[in-house]
Amino acid sequence: MADRHIVIVGGGFSGTALAIHLARGGRAGLKVTVIEPREGVAQGVAYGSRDPAHRINVPADRMQLTAAEQGDFDRWFRASAAYAEDPAARWQDGRVYPQRGQFAAWIAGLFAEVQRESAVDLRHLRDRAVALENGEVVTAGGERLRADELVLAISHPPPALPRAIALALEGHPRLIADPWRHNALADIAPDESIAIIGSGLTMADTVATLHRHGHRGSIVAFSRRGLLPRSNLSGSFEPRALDYASPQPDTALGWLRRIRREVNAAAEERLPWQLVLDDVRVNGQAIWQRLSLSEQRRFLRHLRPWWDVHRYRIAPQVNAVLEQWQTSGQLAVLAARLKTVTAEGRAIRLALQPRRGAPRTLKVDRLIVTTGPAHGGLLQSDALLHQLALDGVIQPDELALGIKVNGRSQAVNRFGAPNLHLWVAGPAARGRFGELMGLPQVAEHAESVANQLLAGSNAADGSGC
Repeated sequence: MADRHIVIVGGGFSGTALAIHLARGGRAGLKVTVIEPREGVAQGVAYGSRDPAHRINVPADRMQLTAAEQGDFDRWFRASAAYAEDPAARWQDGRVYPQRGQFAAWIAGLFAEVQRESAVDLRHLRDRAVALENGEVVTAGGERLRADELVLAISHPPPALPRAIALALEGHPRLIADPWRHNALADIAPDESIAIIGSGLTMADTVATLHRHGHRGSIVAFSRRGLLPRSNLSGSFEPRALDYASPQPDTALGWLRRIRREVNAAAEERLPWQLVLDDVRVNGQAIWQRLSLSEQRRFLRHLRPWWDVHRYRIAPQVNAVLEQWQTSGQLAVLAARLKTVTAEGRAIRLALQPRRGAPRTLKVDRLIVTTGPAHGGLLQSDALLHQLALDGVIQPDELALGIKVNGRSQAVNRFGAPNLHLWVAGPAARGRFGELMGLPQVAEHAESVANQLLAGSNAADGSGC
């Protein structure tokens, strides 16, 4: 492993976790560079929010870098000044849901710790990778870094405007196309009426922010199915393990029926459905890889929205806000599709077609787009990924979820061959691995990629990227 350089592009959670694992397990002579344009590491889309209304979606005692470190973040947070300053983080069952920035701060602290203590030369280069030329990563700042191995840890492209909205409203002052942008909602007046397209996690974050701002105006959130994320489980329960050795059709419908049976069986024992979904999530990668490509497509087409709202749950504090405003009538959630949208001066008019019932027209002061990252456009969203795709070095996976990889998470080129020195870490590899969006699976994936890189089995020829 002497004199080897691993370059990681992307310093959100995936890239930072990978770097920490490499520094912990590596020896002198290994250099690891994380290229990340933000000021600090671990501040990607998931945990870079500075909004105090944005909380981690699971209790702190379930957030960790490795299974051996379970509970470390919870203990760190409870011992910090932030714990005393944020009483709302404590839920009624005794668990804590810190603001997301606290988790980023803990991970960044682990990064700084291994920087000080590891024999590995670990650094964060605040820059943006824009090209790969002759085995060197070129940055926007003009640096050229020789890379023996390159890891792409770029996971979440910016949101993309739905076509109808882009044609009618792009540039409109009352359209908020990217609610993740810092202070994106800050200039909304308290009494303004708002329409939100999308009803998932980003919508929940948006409503939580508006609640913190003391918003009083009406809010209508709509999506094709009108499904809201479910609340996380409150209370303490033993895990409920399914019997995966029993005969099971490897089809989307087969698993739907199986999960329904398991949820009904749990209900008969007075146990919550969340226990079943949690165990399916833990085994999600194995289940996904047993499905054929056609069954994976069937799942994405028909079942994914229901899986998402049950799997990607929200903190009970945020759920309480949604329930409070729905009960008061301030927030309405519709199952409807957008037919047309037009600008009327500073106002915006939307024509909606509900799944049931007559068409409906809304005239609002603001339209907020919360449809999430445009994962299908990942390879066009970043200069380096775009160049690699044009050169045929990488290609989208068959499901348009990210980058095509093999079972080791090495990128597969346009000819179907893996590049032994080009890896993908994090959610961009989920087309192959399936369940790779939640933190436990992303952390496990980062550790797996790190272990393979440290083993050095693919670096014997020394050819680099």
